[in-house]
Amino acid sequence: MKSTRIFRVLIAAFFLTGLIAHAQSANAENPAISDRSYTLLREDENWTFLRDRALRQDFWDPIKYIPLRNPADDWYLTIGGEAREVWEQIGNDNWGQQPYMNGYLNERYMLSLDAHYGKHVRSFVELKSGLNSYRIGGPRHIDEKKLDFQAGFLELGTSKGANSIALRVGRQELEYGSGRLIDVREGPNVRLSFDGFMVKSKMDSWQIDGFAVRPDLDNPGFFDNAPNHAVGFWGVYATRALPRKISLEAYYLGLDRRQATFERGTARELRHTLGARISRPVATESSGLDFDYEGLWQFGTFGSGNIRAWTVASETGYRFPTVRLKPRFSVKADISSGDNPSSKTLATFNPLFPKGNYFGVLATTGPGPINFIDVHPHVETTFPHNVTASVDWIFQWRENVRDGVYSVPGFLIRPAGNSQARFVGHRPGTELRWQVDRHLWFQADYGIFYAGRFLKETQPGRNLNYWALWAGYKF
Repeated sequence: MKSTRIFRVLIAAFFLTGLIAHAQSANAENPAISDRSYTLLREDENWTFLRDRALRQDFWDPIKYIPLRNPADDWYLTIGGEAREVWEQIGNDNWGQQPYMNGYLNERYMLSLDAHYGKHVRSFVELKSGLNSYRIGGPRHIDEKKLDFQAGFLELGTSKGANSIALRVGRQELEYGSGRLIDVREGPNVRLSFDGFMVKSKMDSWQIDGFAVRPDLDNPGFFDNAPNHAVGFWGVYATRALPRKISLEAYYLGLDRRQATFERGTARELRHTLGARISRPVATESSGLDFDYEGLWQFGTFGSGNIRAWTVASETGYRFPTVRLKPRFSVKADISSGDNPSSKTLATFNPLFPKGNYFGVLATTGPGPINFIDVHPHVETTFPHNVTASVDWIFQWRENVRDGVYSVPGFLIRPAGNSQARFVGHRPGTELRWQVDRHLWFQADYGIFYAGRFLKETQPGRNLNYWALWAGYKF
């Protein structure tokens, strides 16, 4: 316990010091040349503009660029971190399989050190501590990890530029596209990481990554995580920018699981995924259409049989920044294949390592993106003082009535049984977020999943409800 106490005290000290100081720096004018945003993957941040001391205006700026070797300005250290507190409450989890109200506190603390030793060598280390209190049944693997490395890799590469290549070896995070297939699992308390190697290259307008990794098994203790040798994951992911702020992505992903369970049973799964995505980001200052369209095909073997699965996902939105509250209206429409267990070919789509909040506020509860059809309208607005609010409503059906309902990570949570009903249910939800400044934020979520005919016929079929209060601070 001593080591996690020291780590928590260290992060708490950073957190409290920042709360005291952020008011002093909140009104500072940020230079146009500086990108002070905090990225999902902290190793993607670039604070080298702070070598110019005249640009240091935020309380945390002195630790964002620490020279390591004078007069070489490409030898430096960047320190970052976060503290996050979440109270979650779930009633009738899995639609009544746990027929009570389960409320619990999740705490997350992270600290990163990004060291550059010239233009060609770099090391990145990130510690994590996820703690869970009061949960009935105890913490799940996504709730608690007392202390461990979230990332720890060595990078060797050529100089940065239009044509470059770098090799990363060690523990690292993967996040691509919209997070439908590969994500760090930001919503749950304990983020996902992988052990292995990655080659990152830039060739003209293309960014091409190749990797071969194993997902980490999150054990709850101190520095006891290890790669899951029963699962192998590899792939190539290519991205390029097109005119009009459009992005094109194409990828191949491979997955080997010794023990995979679907409605039809358990066997070894060797699955290959070929897909493409085209997208345009959400407009901020001007009116405009945004979209995100993705389709993929999966093939391989499951035991002695074959795999043939697919999915198509879409989101189309439009923002009106000149209208009061700057509303954005959007709708998602998705479909993924389900299985007929009496056939010789497994047709259940596998989302691989998807984001935790795949369908919004019901982050770790409710159905996942497997054997489903959904329609998902969404409205969001912007209020003064960086407050945003959104309301959405999701309707879900089974794509194949012979297959069951799966969780977001891919576990079978409701077998098909004898029900021929297709409608799983619907969920209205709302989210309110206040970004106080670059560092501090608060959020509230609420949603109810109303059980449809399939859930009522397979029992239990109670309505699931969820709410959460979030507070976070990053530096």
